[in-house]
Order: sequence, then C-alpha cells, then structure tokens
Amino acid sequence: MARAGVSTAPLSRLHSLPPPRPALLHRYQQPGPHVVLRPQRRAPSTAAAALPTAADLPPLSLPAAAAAAAALAAAVSLSDPERRRRAQAEAAGGGDKEAVRAYFNSTGFERWRKIYGSATEGVNRVQLDIREGHAQTVAKALAMLRDSPLQLAGATVCDAGCGTGSLAIPLAAAGADVLASDISAAMVSEAQRQAQAALAAQPAGSPFRMPRFEVRDLESLEGRYDVVVCLDVLIHYPREEARAMIRHLASLAGKRLLISFAPRTLYFDLLKRVGELFPGPSKATRAYLHAERDIEDALREAGWRVANRGFISTQFYFAKLFEAVPAGSSS
Repeated sequence: MARAGVSTAPLSRLHSLPPPRPALLHRYQQPGPHVVLRPQRRAPSTAAAALPTAADLPPLSLPAAAAAAAALAAAVSLSDPERRRRAQAEAAGGGDKEAVRAYFNSTGFERWRKIYGSATEGVNRVQLDIREGHAQTVAKALAMLRDSPLQLAGATVCDAGCGTGSLAIPLAAAGADVLASDISAAMVSEAQRQAQAALAAQPAGSPFRMPRFEVRDLESLEGRYDVVVCLDVLIHYPREEARAMIRHLASLAGKRLLISFAPRTLYFDLLKRVGELFPGPSKATRAYLHAERDIEDALREAGWRVANRGFISTQFYFAKLFEAVPAGSSS
C-alpha cells in the first residue's frame, strides 16, 4: 500500500546563481618599487541607473507593513509541512493510521490506482516513474522468494498492505496461498477485481489460487505464514510505530519476512524536505524515512536477521528492500 515515491521535481526549479565575475583589475603604479592592484571602477549601466533607490520609494504605512507581515506569515504557515500534516491527521480523526485510511479511501485511491495500473492516458511523468519504481520493487521481492529454498507453490503468504494486488496476484499465479490485506477498503476491492480478472485469464491447469482479501490494518493481522511481505507501507509511519509493526509482522512469519522502506540518508532527507515545500493536491499523508540501522535493530529484537538486501531507485522513487530470516536459520 505504501507509496515510497518522493518527488524531486522542485530541485529542477532551484537554479544556482551564476558565480560572481571577478572584479577587473588594473595596475596602478605607485612611486617606488611596489605594484598595487585595485578594482577598476565601472559606470553603472543604464538599467541599473534607472532603478529607484530606497530614498525614492514611498514610505510604507504601519497598517500596510502589518498586513504585509501577516501575509508573509500566512504563506510560511501554509508551506510548513509538519503543520500541514497535523491538520490532515486531525481532519481524518486522529493519528497517522486514520489519515492513511482516509486518504487511500478517497483521493489517494484514484491517484495510486493510476500509478499501479497499466494505462498511460491521464498519467503524468512523475506517476509513470513511481510506477516503474514500484514495479521494480515487486519484481525484486519475487526474485528473492524464487531464489530462496522456499517453494512458492503451496506456501502460505501474507501480503500486508497489498494495495491493488501488484504482488499478491503474481504470488497467487505461482501457486502460493495468499492472504492479501490493506487498510483501505477501496484498495482491497480493486485488488479483488484485478485478481478475479487474472484468474479468468488463466489457462487450464494453472496453479493460480485466488487470494483471500481482507480490509485490515497491520496491527490486527493474525495467524502464521511461511512468508510475510510488507512493501511500501512503512513510509506512512514514524519510527516507533514502524518498529512495533516490524515486530508484529515478524511474529506472524515462519521462514521469510520481506520489508521495504524509504531509507534515511542526508541526500534522500534533503529531497523529501524540498519536495514537501511544494505539496501537490494529492499529497495528503506523512512520509517517513527510516534509518537502515533502525529497521535491522527492530528485526534483531524480534529474533530475525537480514539475509539479503536490495535498493531500488528511479527519479522520483527510492526504496530499500530487506529479506529477513529467523536468526538461527542458515539460509
């Protein structure tokens, strides 16, 4: 369900100022052996000379100055990402989980259905790029599972945060017994529709098993599975909540646990902060980056270790993918 896309578009608008031209120097010969370098004086250009000076400008009245200051404060307030996030969470009825649920049941659903889909009409360049990044993450997760000693056919898999089924459906096509869940009822409905279409298109003798779909948040998931997968979800939750979710997911998994997250580095943190200053109309959830050490520590506390890792990066999407196994496992 998570959408690990972080737009770097605003960086294209931040052009560096051209380097200052060195002052033209000429030699002014003083009496004696010393040579002194002094900047050459240049007459102001006609355009510069035509500009008004501060003395030429009319005085700003106190009420006008106060109004200007208030307008500036309002603009800064509206551009404050954390204040905007708090307002979104309050409007949704509380914390991050409620904001995520509300977003992906409304405007977020339409936006991400486009991203996860295959159509190109009405899909902008950024959405196409994020689609490619997410597809690479799904492909890498499938490759990790196929390269493991685990046999997918007949394996029980929990796809936690299934979105529109981009991972659950290929797992089902490989013969896995899949429980696919998402916090968004709209996402689950779309995933079920796509899975039914995929099932109808299967040839005779296909190992495809129709996944079971449920509307659930991560904390309410129950049962035991050979594999638990959680792709592009942790970006919606802060550090401590993410660590608790990892521990809970680990308690459900028996052989493999795959988790993706947006990594916290100086570079990616900068991209995120710049992107937040230019919010789009559909950017309505918080985006959290996580340090690799935090994710590894949470896995270690739950009795798991990272056996394999991958990195996926496009222009507007970046994610780390961890494949974890029980700490005592040899593979």
